[in-house]
Amino acid sequence: MKKLFFLLPLLAIILLLSCKEKKAANNSTNNTSEVANTTDVLNHPSVASITAQINKQPNDANLYFKRGNALRKLEADSLAINDYKKAIALDSTKSEYYSVIGDVLFNHKDIAGSVIWFKNAIKLNPKDPVSHLKFAKMLVFTSKYKEAFEEINTVLRQDPYNPEAYFLKGVIYKDSKDTAKAISSFQTSIQVDPTFRESFVQLGLLFSEKKDPVALKYLDNAFVLDTTDVLSIYAKGMYYQDAKQNELAKEMYKKCILYNPQYGDAYFNTGWILMQQDSIEKALRQFDHVTQIEPNNPEAYYNKGLCNEILKKKTEAINDYKQAITFDKDYQEPKDGLKRLGEKL
Repeated sequence: MKKLFFLLPLLAIILLLSCKEKKAANNSTNNTSEVANTTDVLNHPSVASITAQINKQPNDANLYFKRGNALRKLEADSLAINDYKKAIALDSTKSEYYSVIGDVLFNHKDIAGSVIWFKNAIKLNPKDPVSHLKFAKMLVFTSKYKEAFEEINTVLRQDPYNPEAYFLKGVIYKDSKDTAKAISSFQTSIQVDPTFRESFVQLGLLFSEKKDPVALKYLDNAFVLDTTDVLSIYAKGMYYQDAKQNELAKEMYKKCILYNPQYGDAYFNTGWILMQQDSIEKALRQFDHVTQIEPNNPEAYYNKGLCNEILKKKTEAINDYKQAITFDKDYQEPKDGLKRLGEKL
């Protein structure tokens, strides 16, 4: 059986800097749902009010920039980019107009496209810390650490109290497996800005790996700073689960689900613990929740199948194992399950 360990990929780490932004809908300018909702988006009060100002001042570049930001918050990134480009057409001297487009493209993993806009922003304003750090994020993601450090240090020479710069240094050290320097960088980040939540999260994760209970304090602080993101609660659950404190772990996952009923990982890990406790029927219900939230999750189907097999529900187990293989053809455990049940692959 597979256990779901807590992992935070590099892209997810550096995108924590944008955690207060709503997730972008899609990279394609032909996004069907976005097109279908264009009228609703443009009529949204936050957008319509700026549009009214644009109608009175059609040559004001900053108004298009502001509307682009409003559209981006509504996940209408394609429309936002159009406004940012309009702002540039009206005023090509503002570096932030260029860097924001690079940021949008980077969030959609269009790395090559984002580079051009970041470089143009820096060329326009070599002292713009926002552009340097956004470019640094992209360089970190592509593992160009030397170049990333150059961008970060450019910012720190101008502003030695920039928390995001220290955060990005921490990300580089973490990805380079230099835990001591990563911790030091993240700690410096929160020393210069005690509200920089992303560094609290990373410190919580790093100390969790070291099995140091100070991790719990960092994760608690992270949650206080943003109660809309349950990542820190889930991470506390993983800390307790790895420490074999299963009841505390289940309490954290329960809290996680209370704040976010769609958090599939919390159901999954609860189910895994229940299986170890021989509460198979309860575990089955947890994995069933996961398949409803994440219908393409092969591990959830495999564990459903295992529960059904233990409960002597052969037909259900076979169906679950087959579903797991449908979503992951190389997944060996459900194949073994089918063999045990005498079912041909």
